Amino acid sequence: MKFQTPKEEQTTLENIEATVNGFDYQNLIDGLIAGATRLGMAVAIVVIGFWLLKKALHIVEMSLSKTTLSLEVKTFLISLLSAVLKVFILMAAVQQIGVDTASLVGLIAAAGFAVGMALQGSLGNFASGIMIMVFKPYKIGDWVEIGEKFGKVETIQIFNTSIVTPGQKTHIIPNGQVTEGTITNFSDKGKIRLELNVVMPYEESFPKIKNIILKALKEVPIIMQDPAPEVGIETYDSHNLVLAVRPFINPDNYWDATFECNAAIKKAFSVNKVKMAYSEGIELGTIGE
Repeated sequence: MKFQTPKEEQTTLENIEATVNGFDYQNLIDGLIAGATRLGMAVAIVVIGFWLLKKALHIVEMSLSKTTLSLEVKTFLISLLSAVLKVFILMAAVQQIGVDTASLVGLIAAAGFAVGMALQGSLGNFASGIMIMVFKPYKIGDWVEIGEKFGKVETIQIFNTSIVTPGQKTHIIPNGQVTEGTITNFSDKGKIRLELNVVMPYEESFPKIKNIILKALKEVPIIMQDPAPEVGIETYDSHNLVLAVRPFINPDNYWDATFECNAAIKKAFSVNKVKMAYSEGIELGTIGE
């Protein structure tokens, strides 16, 4: 074992002290100051950038409100613009910190491809949402039937459409299912035709019953008289004739009109003493008011 002489030990301690005092602390302090400055600038870019973005989006929203674009398209454009600008702001903040944005973009692209492969259905719904907003098979407030779901369109989003039934149930339907199936829009023409059925006994006169029904429908204010309601014989039942009653209404009055028409026709039958065959099919009886 080799021992250092007192002179050699003194030299070693002096070298260590020179290294500590002359290099490490100063570089560490300089690095911390530079890092804190870059981080502060990045935070400032995010805070100020998002504040300016909010103001800019408000201006864009006010400008779009003066255009003839539909509410769905306006909402989509604002959302898309917001997302794109937020990405640019975050990229600028990350670059300020010192991260290589080129590598980051490549990483995001690779991650986006992987996520896209995993979410093919969602991307299909996204594409369908774009088609709905461009071709406008329906709009917010329309009464529609989509995939055997009937209701009023409440929202049209990028990935799905929500409709509210007359019973206040909300159905959220993926846009991919919307574009793949049949869409029935009851509000497109501004009016729809109710499809009601009324029975009459064989012994009664059809022209008489038809006149009674048409007069009863005139007593219902929400029934349109232009085009005029239609009444005809639809089929022959074992005990009665089945009549088709087809008045036109505003789509928003669908259920109210259905209930009021049925009530008005029943009252008219009672007032005019129209007899009806009961299920037993043995004798005729009157209808109470």
